Amino acid sequence: MNGFVFQSATEFVFGRETEGKTGELTAKYGGNKALIVYGKGHVIASGLLARVEKSLTGSGIPYIELGGVEPNPTDHKVYEGIRLARTHQIDFMIAVGGGSVIDTAKAIAAGVVYAGDFWDFYAGTIPVVEALPVGVVLTIPASGSEASGNSVITKSDGLHKISLRTGEVLRPRFSIMNPELTLSLSSWQTACGIADMMSHVMERYFTNTLGVEITDRLCEGVLKAIIDAALVVISDTGNYDARANLMWSGTVAHIGICGVGREEDWASHFLEHEVSAVYNVTHGAGLAVIQPAWLTWMTVHQPEKVAQFAARVWDVPEKRDHRLMALEGVQCLKNFFKSINLPTTFSELGIDHPDIDLLVSKLHEDKGDLIGNYVKLDSRAVHEIFELAK
Repeated sequence: MNGFVFQSATEFVFGRETEGKTGELTAKYGGNKALIVYGKGHVIASGLLARVEKSLTGSGIPYIELGGVEPNPTDHKVYEGIRLARTHQIDFMIAVGGGSVIDTAKAIAAGVVYAGDFWDFYAGTIPVVEALPVGVVLTIPASGSEASGNSVITKSDGLHKISLRTGEVLRPRFSIMNPELTLSLSSWQTACGIADMMSHVMERYFTNTLGVEITDRLCEGVLKAIIDAALVVISDTGNYDARANLMWSGTVAHIGICGVGREEDWASHFLEHEVSAVYNVTHGAGLAVIQPAWLTWMTVHQPEKVAQFAARVWDVPEKRDHRLMALEGVQCLKNFFKSINLPTTFSELGIDHPDIDLLVSKLHEDKGDLIGNYVKLDSRAVHEIFELAK
């Protein structure tokens, strides 16, 4: 096991009607004037936005609003938010939504206090050293952005989708998590969130670091809990406890605890970012295609941990041939994704003729010559993985 520092300063407020604490928590963490960031009409139609507004007003905190954040959020909305926050002297960001909304709020929070172009952070030319504080009212369990200092934004010019990792500076001060807010999610949104949170665990699970049994077991337990809750939710969409377990699983998957003491991979996310940047597909659906393709490639090049994944997560019987075990585990994962109506190939994703050369070139332009750590992937390996996803 490698040495590590683990810290999470976020206050998680979990349970029914907890959105009513938004004002109280904003005041607790120093907010005097807030920018509420949200997506499309659902938070309005459901009454959630009104409840958040009422809570802020009750705590004496004025606010303005920025709606219309799209899935796979782009820099345009971030620039709009930065201008708005500066004009109105905002000192606190409140994201009401899922990962796209939270990531946009984080980008605005960093950009407001920076004299240059916020994209400098995502391009890797300058680190984020300060930002406005961020609070979250989570509506879609998936990205884990409510628990991390990470943010993913797409630069519209060139369609560069880049993940920013900041540690504590962009980690939310508080995250309000009411599972009741997820009861109205469509089966598609629910399934895509499940694939996303599972991939967050697997990006940490597949490692070459030795002596990490405790984090292996944490990863395996979280994956099995997600699978169990998912199978309940698919047949009983209103099951509060299953929804609650999925919501907390999404947070645990990305808070960092599943990755301590080990080298992480993240190649599957990097590959998928290019797919969703170019073809604007839902991130979780893209991962349901890319993650099994990546695993299939690994069954040839480094099958041992994939075989362990097969045995411990999917109860595949032990075999002398680890590659056969690994392949069976990959098929179990694909069968699970299919059982919750997710695609597992490009064609099922609606991309009949993916431009693999373009995806490969953009990936290495954004991420360099080699990506990942479990096995470092060059352009030839990346091309082969994309081909396996067809």
